[in-house]
Amino acid sequence: MSDAGDLDLNSLNDEELTQQIHDDLYDGLKEEVEEGVNILLKRGWAPYKVLTEGLVEGMRIVGVDFRDGILFVPEVLLAANSMKAGMAILRPLLIATGAPRLGKMVIGTVKGDIHDIGKNLVAMMMEGAGFEVVNLGINNPVENYLAALDEHKPDIIGMSALLTTTMPYMKVVIDTMKEKGLRDDFIVLVGGAPLNEEFAKAIGADAYCRDAAVAVETAKAMMARKHNQLAAN
Repeated sequence: MSDAGDLDLNSLNDEELTQQIHDDLYDGLKEEVEEGVNILLKRGWAPYKVLTEGLVEGMRIVGVDFRDGILFVPEVLLAANSMKAGMAILRPLLIATGAPRLGKMVIGTVKGDIHDIGKNLVAMMMEGAGFEVVNLGINNPVENYLAALDEHKPDIIGMSALLTTTMPYMKVVIDTMKEKGLRDDFIVLVGGAPLNEEFAKAIGADAYCRDAAVAVETAKAMMARKHNQLAAN
């Protein structure tokens, strides 16, 4: 790896620059990622191309190494932060060009629980994968989720809990969605250290995601299935 400090990003061709953005993302170098994004845009790259080939692909590599235990949460947070800096440049341009998104997710930690590192990591990785994410923060009662579903019309609802005492609240949210006839309209993903697949099944969630990388893979697979079903109807 060359020292990014001595490297003139302008001197790289498009392919080298894209690789460099991946490396800088991986190393959590925010300014360099911003500079790389701006150079590609100046060279006439469409915002969506910069997003997918630069940021999303970079975060995919980070996600794989996180899943395989090569990178850990602090490094992934740094990478995700750099990705956010790049996204801040691209977001207004993407909205202006009506670029396609993979889908929309509402995510929040459930009532009684104030843990948010894992949830924020999922939110950042999902955004890095090309999803639009509405982050509700911590300590969310069922009303917050219902209001967000109504307002944002997402494809996916994500719930997180780190305490065994707050886990059961996820069932309250899902049961309320069922009562209101809303459950089948959304993909429900749950995660957090004390959860497992059996628990997710028992409360009626679509999937348990053990970490942010798995959450992204699961969301992509489920959105593809949803699109296929809609196309088949």
